[in-house]
Amino acid sequence: MRKSWLLCVLLGTMAWGQAPSGQTPAPPPRPGQAPNAAGPATPPAEVPESAVVLTIHGVCPATPTPAASKTGASKVATSPLKKPADCTTKITRAEFEKIASGLSPTVTPQLKRQLATVLPKFMAMSEAAKAKGLDKSSQYQETLKVVKMQILTQQLQRSVQEEADKVPPQEIEDYYKKNPEAYEQFSLQRLFIPRNKQETAEKNNEEKMTDEQEKAKEAADKTKQEEGEQELTKLADSLRARAAAGEDFTKLQKEAFEAAGMKMDSPTVTMPPVRRTGLPQAHAAVFDLKQGEVSQVIADNGGHYIYKVVSKETLPLDDKVTEEIRNTLKTQRMKDMMDKYNNSYHAETNEAYFGPPGPTGPGGRPGLGQGASPRMRPQTPPPPTPQAQPQSAPPTANPPSQPPAQQAPPSKPN
Repeated sequence: MRKSWLLCVLLGTMAWGQAPSGQTPAPPPRPGQAPNAAGPATPPAEVPESAVVLTIHGVCPATPTPAASKTGASKVATSPLKKPADCTTKITRAEFEKIASGLSPTVTPQLKRQLATVLPKFMAMSEAAKAKGLDKSSQYQETLKVVKMQILTQQLQRSVQEEADKVPPQEIEDYYKKNPEAYEQFSLQRLFIPRNKQETAEKNNEEKMTDEQEKAKEAADKTKQEEGEQELTKLADSLRARAAAGEDFTKLQKEAFEAAGMKMDSPTVTMPPVRRTGLPQAHAAVFDLKQGEVSQVIADNGGHYIYKVVSKETLPLDDKVTEEIRNTLKTQRMKDMMDKYNNSYHAETNEAYFGPPGPTGPGGRPGLGQGASPRMRPQTPPPPTPQAQPQSAPPTANPPSQPPAQQAPPSKPN
């Protein structure tokens, strides 16, 4: 899972202090360790929660106030403005993971290492800022208001996502029953007839052609191309009739490639199992055919296509389909809940002060202009998406062109 925007902000604010010069190169990998590996992916399981995992020298542990003691606030805070030379703060595993969980619902090894890098700097530099009285400035107070709103916005988004994840099993079963066609799987054979003939290499003419000769050659090439297109279009209709009569698809495919000037000893006509989302929308009529039927010729910019339905089946509601439906419903539930909040407010701006509206971002929302701070833009975690079937390739490994891109599966239940 992606780390939260808040951690991005924390890392970004410290980037200025990371000077590129004078950096120590990474040590070579130990035997058996992959290059550039950062070490073990997870901490040893035997580390107890009370064990110290981060020691920060030069930063004093905070002395909890009575209010903090009552609320159980963490002791990892600020130190006195005047600190002894041996001042040290020790953070246990439980305390560290509590801080990390506030940044992201999933505490990954990467997040732990990043936080362990920036946290000592934040603690030390925030102490220095307090020593200068910056925490009493009006700018700090106003910035704190905005940061609190950003954090609360993120918490709301996290809460909505957690609620959207709780899809009732009955809702999954109902969706499966209402959308049986979405879980039909087809075994297909496909003929592919290119739109244009493959041109043969001609010997280079060493004599330079005049303008009239070049125009005449272009006109001849265009006529030849059009004639080739017409020939292959007629061939597609002929092959379709022969396929419907029961002729072998591999034989017909080889004939089509030879007519187009393509050499292929054993062209592939059998496609992997495919569902309705696995073909372009223009080819979707194939899924309305019965077993053994052959489609009409489907022509597009890629060429001519002829399909035969070998077999079809309805996938059972197994773990894979259940997870796919859960992701689809989670996406829709997330959208519905966020739409409720996003549509609950309306703002008007004084153009005499702000100027005319800038370019809009996704969803018609105002986009940030150049130089705008990303900290002013809370990010919504991307909702999970339903699994889509891969786009299958034409019957040859190197066709002249590909069919249109596949359409995304429906994500809204009927």
